[in-house]
Amino acid sequence: MSIFRSLRHYNYRLFFTGQAISLVGTWMQRVAVSWLVYRLTGSAFLLGLITFLSLIPSLVLAPYAGSYVDRHNKYKILIITQVVLMLQAGALAVMIWFKVYDMFWIAALSLVQGLVNAFDVTARQSLMVNLVEDKEDLPNAIALNSSVFNAARLIGPAVAGVILSTLGEDVCFLINFLSFIAVLGCMVMMKLKITQTEKPKENIWIDLRKGYDYLKASPDLASMVLLMAASSLLVIPFTTLLPVFAKDIFNGTATTFSWFESAAGFGAFFGAIYMATLKAGRNLQKIVMFSGILLAVSVVALAIAPSLILALVCTGLASLGLMAQTSSINTYLQTHAADAMRGRTLSYYIMAYQGVLPLGSLLMGYLAHAFGTQVVVAFEGVAGLLIIVAFILNEKHRQELGRSAVSFN
Repeated sequence: MSIFRSLRHYNYRLFFTGQAISLVGTWMQRVAVSWLVYRLTGSAFLLGLITFLSLIPSLVLAPYAGSYVDRHNKYKILIITQVVLMLQAGALAVMIWFKVYDMFWIAALSLVQGLVNAFDVTARQSLMVNLVEDKEDLPNAIALNSSVFNAARLIGPAVAGVILSTLGEDVCFLINFLSFIAVLGCMVMMKLKITQTEKPKENIWIDLRKGYDYLKASPDLASMVLLMAASSLLVIPFTTLLPVFAKDIFNGTATTFSWFESAAGFGAFFGAIYMATLKAGRNLQKIVMFSGILLAVSVVALAIAPSLILALVCTGLASLGLMAQTSSINTYLQTHAADAMRGRTLSYYIMAYQGVLPLGSLLMGYLAHAFGTQVVVAFEGVAGLLIIVAFILNEKHRQELGRSAVSFN
């Protein structure tokens, strides 16, 4: 089937298999950490703070990580980061096993995870082009990678909900620790031929500036990155407040929270499947626009949903729009950036997505504490609509300038 065409590549098949197993554990840990923090503190602000610490390094380090990955062997970088993330999961498991419920150490380990992820995500995204021999399969490989990510988001929270209510958070952390064995084993089995470009002789900070200048000179790429940044600051943080919907608004338990996470994974999974079925040459800008509208409207609907069932449906639809939007932007950047600048271009995407998101999570967590969760989530949806309107107007302006330049010549 065309939807699975990138799996015919040996290295990508191994990568896909390892990720499918490891990501289930990763999502179990994310749910367990969120539930643990909110169960112990009851604070939406602290919930946002932990998310902030796990993602803020991407804002600071992502551009540097992009330059570093462009200069070094991205495969070796990925091996090292996976080992460190495995140890981080193991440390959480041991800590909770001995009932050391210390917010400082939970926050510190979340920060370690964020520091490592700044390099891990950049290396993983940049490596994707080396996993498929036929570059026409690259968009499909990116979409399938998103599919397995969101399938794990569907399965992981569901399993975590059962384990949290029966065995405890430490077992979720232990399963995540063990899941890294799969991804490391698959990576060792790969037969990659990575052409190592000659390391630039200039300072890495000059190299980093070249990445910024390249993005500045490519308005189509820059507009995608700016859209991602605005959405990460003002819209996507609604996901951080899902435990509040589960526990306070709908008077639920850890199982209820796992339903929200699974609903989000279910919607995002269908969004990823849709992206995987797209043929080469589709207008990704239009997909970004329509998916952004779906995301924004669904977030507003979530804020005013009168019942748990409707709230779960809205969460799923919002995640479908979010998945299609982020995957479209990712695919556009990977397929339009120059080879020598791909790592640095993707690092700005990661900075805009995972780097700005913690600022948004911290901000929305504070505002939810001050004004109420439903009011803030409704604001996020309205902000999402305004962001898409601004993106559409910018695209029209850019196209008009292009036509004017052609007419002038």
